Amino acid sequence: MANLQEFREGKPAFYPDQAVYAAFACAALGLGFEDVDGGTGLIFRVTSEVKAVYFGAGRCSWYPQNNATSATLASDKYFANRILHKADIPNLGGSYFFLTARHRALRPAGHERDDAFHYFRKLNGRAFLKPLTGSRGDFAQAITDEVSLGRYLDEVAPHYDAVVMQPVVSGHEYRIFMLDDEVVYSARKSPPVVEGDGTRRLRDLLGSHNSALKGRGLSGIDPGAIPQAALDRVLPAGERFEIPGRTNLSAGGHMAFASPPLAAIAMARDAVRALGLRAAAVDLFTDIDGKPHQIAVIEVNSNPSIRLLQDLQRPDLILKIWRHAFCAVGLLDV
Repeated sequence: MANLQEFREGKPAFYPDQAVYAAFACAALGLGFEDVDGGTGLIFRVTSEVKAVYFGAGRCSWYPQNNATSATLASDKYFANRILHKADIPNLGGSYFFLTARHRALRPAGHERDDAFHYFRKLNGRAFLKPLTGSRGDFAQAITDEVSLGRYLDEVAPHYDAVVMQPVVSGHEYRIFMLDDEVVYSARKSPPVVEGDGTRRLRDLLGSHNSALKGRGLSGIDPGAIPQAALDRVLPAGERFEIPGRTNLSAGGHMAFASPPLAAIAMARDAVRALGLRAAAVDLFTDIDGKPHQIAVIEVNSNPSIRLLQDLQRPDLILKIWRHAFCAVGLLDV
């Protein structure tokens, strides 16, 4: 098998993972790979003896085996949850709210900024919010008072049109990556941490963490979500502080291979079927509020990153995913 690291070496920092993995898979499977955008990796062509197919990285849909309708519905967190609800699949539910008056005449009542505060009160003044069509953990945050809610909506408005608001839920978080009905891998997710150096306050460590996030185009962590006393504390060298909220790898979270309960795998399979997807990562909570059999889908990602597989040195699984894609578009026989 080709060495995945060889395909990463020499590439600029901005070169997208998906182009690297596609080139790796092409070399392993006897297909041709051509970057057609001057070395950016954002558009590439894969060829067999009888066919050529164009693919995109960056903001494109990475998985051609998913049809456009299913992928689009899954990317809207409210729509996806409504479909899951119709299929009797437990999920976090919630409602959506627009952040500007743009297109106001084209939407039903009950989803404007003022309505967000009414819904927040229905959730007893504690909610988890994220952009309706966001990804990578951008602006995913727990809110515990109306002042913070107003500030949050102001911060998100220049970047996204709408947010989804859901109850705050705690439990063990897993990601299950599915190809059709097959589990490719499952992983336990955990929040990002900052590590003390014995000289800087947590506030300063968090500032450095936020600077790194913003350099990758992601929102920072709101210091208001952490108690003031903790922020002013100097972390001893080597002590780790877990940042609550996001668990996305791109936002500094961590994942490690782990097996969730069989009921969670069955729920992930049902969720992918309900949305009509062939390739997807299902994020879900198990052991909600300490109850072993309480499970709910967080979201279904129709365009999931597979960087974890590189980090955990599983190029065979990257190859499996790309083989599935190449078969779906007729570049390889099934």
